[in-house]
Amino acid sequence: MKNLNRLFFRKRNLAILLAAALAAGTMTGCGTSKTDSGSGVESPDSGMTDNAVNSIENTANSTENAANDADSMTNSTENAGGAAPSTDAAAASEDFDSSAETADAAPAYEKEAERSTGIYNEAKCESAADCYDYYDNYYDYEVPNTEEYNAVDESGFTAASVSPLSTFSADVDTASYSNLRRMIEDGYCLEEIPDGAVRIEELLNYFQYDYVRPKKGEPFGVTTQIADCPWNPNSKIAMIGLKTMDIDFSEAPASNLVFLLDVSGSMYSNDKLPLLQKSFSMLTENLTKKDTVSVVVYAGEDRVVLEGVNGAEQEEILDAINSLEASGSTAGSDGIITAYRIAEKYFIKGGNNRVILATDGDLNVGLTTEAELEELISREKESGVYLSVLGFGTGNIKDNKMETLADKGNGNYAYIDSLTEAKKVLVEEMGATLITVAEDVKFQVEFNPAVVAGYRLIGYENRQLAEQDFADDAKDAGEVGAGHTVTVLYEIVTTDTPTTYAGTSLKYGEKKKLPDEEWFTVNIRYKKPGTDKSLLQSYPVDRADYAGTPGDDMQFAMAVAEFGLVVTNSTYKGDADMRSVIDRLKAIDTKSDEYKDEFCYLVRRLEQNGEKSMR
Repeated sequence: MKNLNRLFFRKRNLAILLAAALAAGTMTGCGTSKTDSGSGVESPDSGMTDNAVNSIENTANSTENAANDADSMTNSTENAGGAAPSTDAAAASEDFDSSAETADAAPAYEKEAERSTGIYNEAKCESAADCYDYYDNYYDYEVPNTEEYNAVDESGFTAASVSPLSTFSADVDTASYSNLRRMIEDGYCLEEIPDGAVRIEELLNYFQYDYVRPKKGEPFGVTTQIADCPWNPNSKIAMIGLKTMDIDFSEAPASNLVFLLDVSGSMYSNDKLPLLQKSFSMLTENLTKKDTVSVVVYAGEDRVVLEGVNGAEQEEILDAINSLEASGSTAGSDGIITAYRIAEKYFIKGGNNRVILATDGDLNVGLTTEAELEELISREKESGVYLSVLGFGTGNIKDNKMETLADKGNGNYAYIDSLTEAKKVLVEEMGATLITVAEDVKFQVEFNPAVVAGYRLIGYENRQLAEQDFADDAKDAGEVGAGHTVTVLYEIVTTDTPTTYAGTSLKYGEKKKLPDEEWFTVNIRYKKPGTDKSLLQSYPVDRADYAGTPGDDMQFAMAVAEFGLVVTNSTYKGDADMRSVIDRLKAIDTKSDEYKDEFCYLVRRLEQNGEKSMR
């Protein structure tokens, strides 16, 4: 697990704080507080200078004369007021969270002290040195990683002659990509990436592609292309790209937004509540007077912090967000119910009515299982209010629950690992995140068995639908927002290619002349927002869509898919490996797109992580 550096500094800081309390006389050996009005020394709860921290740490390392050391430390603390932060303390704070600003470091020490009273009492140490030794042992282990992901049951090849229809729901979630980025940057190698954490469709859909724009009166345009498969010489890749029209959020319908924020104790760390506050502050700064904002928080219980405030009252909204603190258990289901009631109260007919849930997904009070949450959200979404989910944090995130909430709440799911990602999701792609232009979007691809012997959908495993679900308007599917792109890749084997796939029933015969006719037809059903009847659009694909040299969009999409096959150790990865992905990316111009350029870096970084783990 890659949280060892953070654990080291947390361990050290706890020891320093406890040692300070003992040395200053504000805590007895058993951890109980006592008052010393004449000492002039501030307790950890009220703040402590970094020079004093350094003195305490030096003292804690000495076991020869703990009493004298404590006296010396008390004097040092009294004389340290106004001193500049030490280099060592700043480094500790920086390593604990590289994205944290220096100004955030001091409160973190104080909060840690408050949260750890129970451990202080357990220590029962009689000197500063004993305290340091206790915490050195207490944290000298890897904290269990309790992150949860749903298993991905990879799709295999299907014979077109037996089952020519492939049916699935659209998906515009991107959480898997940014969560994987977090792991790579934390030093994970391939073997350490959790099963189920990588969903290839979310890797593909994280990026923007130059697809055909929608025609007038249509919600999306569709691009199709076929090319040779990079990792399997006996197959081809068929790409389907869907693109909705961009929208200027200032010209969008009025929004009724409820920020549902998790402020439970598990949200304490810098990559959770503090990052959440900065993220929602950026969103708030882009709202206008036509918008309405409410803030609901939940921990041990839910609480309405702000209700029905005009979007132009940004100072009031920002004050409410930035005043929040983390503590307590996680009664998420109660918060969800309250947030929906507030959203319904301020419902804007024809507007964007949405609850935005920000959490690590670690719900432990009330309705907590996926099945219970799915039932709750399926019921609440009938109000016409959408639910978007933003995931935060590491170590205990419940990706499975957050994905379920967003899917069943007619919303989208993103994971925020940095301010850069927050800006992408909540500012740059604000329309895609908040404005739905097509509901219950379903794909049904019909393959021509005369041309296509077998096919395999890459990704979308948890979006599969039964054939009859396609025309069933009561069957729920994914929503697509303004400016979204949806990318679908199939690996297909044509009837002129003799191939045997281990583990499947597909075995293709002798080479035949390829008929010059349609290969497959892409059928897409969708509903206009607020309506109950779906509309159908169909797009035939034939040999003219085959490209001997595919364009950059398809080359990049295939590189992302190949990367996903390697990371998930797919049964169907063929010749795919990290080096071939890197070589393919070198031939593509990614410099004009910072996110695609970052992907190139992440591929190289993951390869380097693997090399380091073998040393």
